[in-house]
Amino acid sequence: MAEADADQTAVPLDDVDRNIIAELTRDGRMSVTQVAENVHISRAHAYTRIARLTGEGVLTKFTALVDPIKAGLKSSAYVTLKVRQHSWRELRELLRAIPEVHHVALVGGDFDVILLVRAVDNIDLRRVIFDQLQSMPGVLDTQTFLVFEDLDTR
Repeated sequence: MAEADADQTAVPLDDVDRNIIAELTRDGRMSVTQVAENVHISRAHAYTRIARLTGEGVLTKFTALVDPIKAGLKSSAYVTLKVRQHSWRELRELLRAIPEVHHVALVGGDFDVILLVRAVDNIDLRRVIFDQLQSMPGVLDTQTFLVFEDLDTR
């Protein structure tokens, strides 16, 4: 998750950069040689571009997508939080420490924060929401939206 306090200046990207990003988004394990071939540039050029994109923080990490059901995480929910004004900085560190919280976003609208929570079952999901999230300092209210089916679009 990008930090609000970090430098959020956009990095100029050209079509080659965008194509490299698209290839690595599709398959983060793709070799530099394969990226170069798919983007129609030399391997050295691809390596230099990927190093620059990584160094400038455009590419932040290479990771695997996990099928939550196959990984034993059979219960998922989006949980929204209303939080006390000025509690975000402390709260985000507490949220990061909960293994079941897979995504955190500070948003505008009827609530302040939205989380993707994945748990082994509904009992575990209930524990995370009631025992951990609702008891956090600064959390005023929560709403839970159960996920019945996930569709990965990337």
